[in-house]
Amino acid sequence: MTLKLGVIGTGAIGQEHIRRCNNVLQGARVVAVSDINVEGARAALQRLNIDAEVYENGHQVINSPDVDAVLVTSWDPTHEEFTLAAIKAGKPVFCEKPLAMSADGCRRIVDAEIAHGKRLVQVGFMRPYDAGYRALKKVIADGEIGEPLMLHCAHRNQSVGENYTTDMAITNTLIHELDVLRWLTEDDYKTVQVVFPRVTSKSHANLKDPQIVLFETQKGIRIDVEIFVNCAYGYDIQCEVVGEEGIAKLPEPSAIQTRKNACLGTPLLTDWKDRFTDAYDVELQAFINDVKSGQLTGPSAWDGFAASVAADACLKAQNSGAIEPVTMPPRPAFYAK
Repeated sequence: MTLKLGVIGTGAIGQEHIRRCNNVLQGARVVAVSDINVEGARAALQRLNIDAEVYENGHQVINSPDVDAVLVTSWDPTHEEFTLAAIKAGKPVFCEKPLAMSADGCRRIVDAEIAHGKRLVQVGFMRPYDAGYRALKKVIADGEIGEPLMLHCAHRNQSVGENYTTDMAITNTLIHELDVLRWLTEDDYKTVQVVFPRVTSKSHANLKDPQIVLFETQKGIRIDVEIFVNCAYGYDIQCEVVGEEGIAKLPEPSAIQTRKNACLGTPLLTDWKDRFTDAYDVELQAFINDVKSGQLTGPSAWDGFAASVAADACLKAQNSGAIEPVTMPPRPAFYAK
């Protein structure tokens, strides 16, 4: 069976997902799309050489009898609306992060999914599908370094635009760490504090950059995450786990080492899409396979809610400078692993 997909939002990530679903992955094809810019959606399909129906809004995509499952890649504030609509229609939905603009919005999705009685939602957190993170988790799970005590992490972008603000370091950037570090440690956050070092001259008036976010988990693990979105030198993701008996570090992306002009060099990536291309492929192939088998296994609406709860606490900590609690309710049995 070929899974027929509808994509809501044909911007950069939407076009990437349309391309991979039709040209790279197996068992699915995009049959319907929508975008607030209808002509832009048509032009995107033409560039991708893909034949699909273009609708004026996402609800038409969701309710189309030709669509089996939905990908939500539209403007962030629309994610909650379209995800709830997909649940109401009884259709599996892959929603890019954030699941909603607030923890309350995520909770509404969680409650709607529980009321439906079956998992329909997967959140677009791709890092648990990255080969490096999977290898790192295996080292931890196998007990090779003993119990984790500390994590040292960094999320660095070469540069960001003038519209990127201090809070977006949490909601658009750290949000990936908020998910993947819970997954790595199998633990929830207890407290968070945000510290602002000296601001880089490459920033602007509405952005304090870099930032350091300090977490304590329920088990007592200490985590520091450096967010530096104008680091200038490239796109760089780091994660080091310090255990009782050793240290494990996220591997660097594969790159050719050169010796030239009296220098030993290894090129660095500059684009997040290049760094996690394979992870996106694995992630969406897993979603397609799970939908066809009738059971979703990827990052859940509860994971999206947990990340949002932590993000809200981080935003509060940005403003207060204090150590703020991260208050998570008990995990519903519906999302039991």
